[in-house]
Amino acid sequence: MDGGRLMRAVMALSGGMDSTGLLMRLLSDGYKVSCISYEYGQKHNIELTRACANIKYLEENGFEVEHRIVDLSSAMSIFHSALTSDDIEIPEGHYEEEQMKATVVPNRNAIFASIVYGYALSIALKENTDVVIALGVHSGDHAIYPDCRPEFYDSLGESFAIGNWDSEKVSFHLPYIDGDKETILRDSLLSCKKLKLDFDIVFANTNTSYNPDDKGRSSGTSGADVERILAFHAIGRRDPVEYVTSWEEVLEGALKSQLRYHVMKQNGTERPFTGEYDKHYENGKYHCAECDKVLFTSEDKFDSGCGWPAFSSEAEQANITQLKDETHGMVRIEVRCTDCDSHLGHLFHEYSGPRYCINSICLDFKGE
Repeated sequence: MDGGRLMRAVMALSGGMDSTGLLMRLLSDGYKVSCISYEYGQKHNIELTRACANIKYLEENGFEVEHRIVDLSSAMSIFHSALTSDDIEIPEGHYEEEQMKATVVPNRNAIFASIVYGYALSIALKENTDVVIALGVHSGDHAIYPDCRPEFYDSLGESFAIGNWDSEKVSFHLPYIDGDKETILRDSLLSCKKLKLDFDIVFANTNTSYNPDDKGRSSGTSGADVERILAFHAIGRRDPVEYVTSWEEVLEGALKSQLRYHVMKQNGTERPFTGEYDKHYENGKYHCAECDKVLFTSEDKFDSGCGWPAFSSEAEQANITQLKDETHGMVRIEVRCTDCDSHLGHLFHEYSGPRYCINSICLDFKGE
């Protein structure tokens, strides 16, 4: 309560962890909340079932939350996106990789926000009160989803204000805009404790996966999955949602995706003596883990003792890019995959001959 007045909020509740965490935050802050969920032809509409389950759980624990599901499927299912189009596969890997742009639904958040704004303004007029529009957008979405960035909502708010009377009664509330999924989970732990709700029950009743199986189990492989898994790992908890494989397996896969992105796209380096292929000597070829181009063969691999896979030469037609690297106070030769421009490691010219020092995470071995 604020000075005796009821605090009022309208929010978009997807059924995912971000909006669910936001709902817990609003309730713990004392808001009366109205939620709108959307059926828009999404492949992962299990999220709507999960949203309904949490609304029921809240009701059983004494929290009354208005919940409406708006059906936009006849319009938005015609949009071109991996989330709505049967002929486009859901990409897998790290959530900031370029291919994750396939999961963008054109103009989705503008459409969703328009409806939430209209309903919030309607409540403001009917109940003669100010209303906040609460959205769970966060910084982890900024790289891939332009409609999750702060400047988008600044512009949207200005446009809505220009196009409506009484717009001073409505404002956007984006508490996680500078945070990420870890921020949301840590905040939700506090909110659930304050509300005396079971954190694990609340988040078991969510879905983040863009490609769950027909039983509603999360794949653990979509970019959204990876981001969620890493967030739970960061707060030291096991995700209560059900995956198609064990928590240990999906966590290992997420950590591998994180490391691969760090090394190949951010020019990082594996710790020495930890890579899968450092002491690997089977016969076959080593492909680029990003684009599958053949880079090296087992015939040219040798044990240099440096802690990373070493090769005396590159494969025929690999045509690896060489660049001058002056980082870390050294002058080295960086090597990158020519086809996908991913960082691989460095090339050293030594008395015994060339040594390609390559990160294992950049490679995918295929035996003969």
